Amino acid sequence: MADYDQRPRGGRGGYNNRKRRYRDEDDYDRRPQRRRYEEPLSSRVRKQLLAIAEVPVKRVEDEVHSIAKTVCDNFEDEELKESFYELVAQLVVEQPFKIPFVAAVVLVANTMRKDGQAVAEEVLRRTALRTNAAIAKGEWRETKLLMKFLGSLQGLLDGEGVWTVLQDILTKAVDLQTENNEETIGPELVKIILFTIPYVMASSATDNQDKAASMVENTDIIASEPHVLQALVDPYPGNGKEEAASPTGVLMLLQKQLQNEASTGWELSCLPRPWKGVFEEGREDVLTEAPKHTLPAIIIPEAVSNGPRPLFPELYFSVYANQDVETVAPTSDIASCLIRDAIVDTINILDYNRNATARFLIDIDCYFSPGTFVKRATPFDRLRDIEGDRSTWKPEDVAVDAVFSQLFQLPAPEHKLVYYHSVLTESCKIAPAAIAPSLGRAIRYLYRSVDSMDLELSYRFMDWFAHHLSNFGFTWKWTEWIDDVELPSLDPKKAFIEGALDKEIRLSFAQRIKGTLPAPYQALITEEKEKDTPDFKYSLPDTPFAQEGQEIMTLLRKKSPEDTIQPVIDRIHAQATEMKLGDELVYSTDAYVTAICYIGSKSLSHVLSCIERCKERLLALGPASPAARKQIIDSVMEYWKDQPGIGVNIVDKLLNYTILSPASVIDWALSKDGSRLGQAHVYEMISATIGKVTNRVRQVVRAKKVPGLLPEQRALMEETVERERKAMKDLFDSMEDQLVAWASGSKDQMVQSGDAGGPEDRMIKQWAERWLRVFRRKIAVEEAWVLEFESQKVEEFVAGVTVEKASVNANANGEGSGNAMAVDEVDGGIS
Repeated sequence: MADYDQRPRGGRGGYNNRKRRYRDEDDYDRRPQRRRYEEPLSSRVRKQLLAIAEVPVKRVEDEVHSIAKTVCDNFEDEELKESFYELVAQLVVEQPFKIPFVAAVVLVANTMRKDGQAVAEEVLRRTALRTNAAIAKGEWRETKLLMKFLGSLQGLLDGEGVWTVLQDILTKAVDLQTENNEETIGPELVKIILFTIPYVMASSATDNQDKAASMVENTDIIASEPHVLQALVDPYPGNGKEEAASPTGVLMLLQKQLQNEASTGWELSCLPRPWKGVFEEGREDVLTEAPKHTLPAIIIPEAVSNGPRPLFPELYFSVYANQDVETVAPTSDIASCLIRDAIVDTINILDYNRNATARFLIDIDCYFSPGTFVKRATPFDRLRDIEGDRSTWKPEDVAVDAVFSQLFQLPAPEHKLVYYHSVLTESCKIAPAAIAPSLGRAIRYLYRSVDSMDLELSYRFMDWFAHHLSNFGFTWKWTEWIDDVELPSLDPKKAFIEGALDKEIRLSFAQRIKGTLPAPYQALITEEKEKDTPDFKYSLPDTPFAQEGQEIMTLLRKKSPEDTIQPVIDRIHAQATEMKLGDELVYSTDAYVTAICYIGSKSLSHVLSCIERCKERLLALGPASPAARKQIIDSVMEYWKDQPGIGVNIVDKLLNYTILSPASVIDWALSKDGSRLGQAHVYEMISATIGKVTNRVRQVVRAKKVPGLLPEQRALMEETVERERKAMKDLFDSMEDQLVAWASGSKDQMVQSGDAGGPEDRMIKQWAERWLRVFRRKIAVEEAWVLEFESQKVEEFVAGVTVEKASVNANANGEGSGNAMAVDEVDGGIS
């Protein structure tokens, strides 16, 4: 026990306790009282509803009852009511995990006298209005979430309730599919129906089994047929192992799962039923005896819109397939689709706040029935010890699986790829012990499948892998892949390793990355890669035109005018002509561009400044000689051969200056050397080039729809659209011809090599086939987009632009994915 000071009491010189005490009390009486702040009731209820089900130690049934009672007991408080109604609608469309819990609050409120019934009626009215607005705008995800909410409220609805709406949606879907079997809105409408049915069956309503079974039977005609576009978005098109089996469409999968549920009594064990435990034992019939309400009319218009996002068949993608212990729900269980759907919607809705998204992913076990998942961070080896029918699903595996399903969405994910990168990074930071092992197993699965995966997805995997390692000290168990280091560079696994290391070097520097690698990998990072500035080849006297190359470099460094450089160029031309080397412009261009690269090697701004000064001569090269234009790319990529990412960046800037044309870049990549098809930076260059072309087409097509254009302006825009679309088609046709030649083995270089049918030829053919699939998909997507946009009304276009601008502003003001590239070295990235 600590000592304390015992002061003397009374006596001379002592402590006058009595006098001091009275003086203190006197002072205290004169001291002004602090004004107490009492939080408004509406704020308290708002916080309580926002946090519903988030804290596992709180009994959610008590929270439901408390919120419902507070709202009903204070029904006269207009601010409280308005805040409650707005938040209910907001939670339903922004936090899908909480739909059953918000519905439970409304169900319980409906049992509480007349005021509670008024609350239920107003919630139904507002939900119906919002559903009608979402259907009219083609906001199909929001429609699905609102229908799930109404399905959860089926117990307080009079008559058929949501079944009437579902039947109207099905009728419209059948009509659309009958008109055109390539239509994507029809399957999207059926998906809304199939995801609503489980929420109806998990609600407090009774006697719905026959209606549900009948509805599932009626949707079978659309849901059981694979969509004609499904092959276009298959992440595993073939050439792979058995492990990487082709995934099933979500619609077909869900249809089978619902048919199975119909035959087994609609157990739906993963969905929470928070309304069940609110009332004491013996009072369970309160909900069924509560007043019923008529669902306000929900109208399906004659003409339905595709909405702001392009619709494609959705496939069920999992990185945890074929494990010896199930860590995610198997596709035979309806939980796989229900849980995945809620997680995916949450990820894509909350793109403005990656931290909140990551927190929801970590806490997903709070939002489903107890026993759905094992305890968080349970080691994989411990799952084998779980006995009986208890679940072995790991919540972190389920969450990571859902993020990867979006990262690997074809033809394109809803948001920028870096957003999904950042969600995984933030999740790792919040719960490293749980997430890191899950990511490790996901990486191993994807690496094993990298040769059978769609080429675009393998590069997305490579980008994420390098980016994620950069956030966690570049640590990975490289020893697991040592055997693959000896493979030829054209092997997909070896190409992945080399590409990933190159991207890591871009995010750091060569010496640091080399220090993280085991000995067998050291040879992959050569001494040349460690140099900040590559050597200037014209410094070597044996190089042709060495003297002229050095002179050009010196003049450019001094910022000399072009007329002083021209005599040196002329000397190169004279020598090349004398030696009969062919196009003399090729050799002068090589010296000129290599000198620009050497002078600008300090930074991107240095090389851009140099290009700006030399722009006139560079612009004149293309029209004068196509071979010289290709030589520009050759010179840039040859100078930066050990750091190809910098070369790709410079080529991208030269395209912006129109010094290079998209066709010259495509021709450089595909015409000469088949081994380039296996190089990550070449794919990156071509993909960026094609992206510029397709974006240009989309810009001019959109510009044609701008309201208020004069007739002559509209005619000019029509002409521009046709010209740009033809240029895009010609570019894709050129790619097609060259890739088909490589894939079929008819390319001159393959015929003359003398190794026809050899291992290298076979690998080049495989790479060409993978490239063909990617770029055939891209042209199909672009043509479909143009046709769809052409059919769009001007009013719909203006509304879409307004929504897009609002979304951009929200991301700019909020905590969006733009901050996701910050690099932090934190332990626990992957294990």
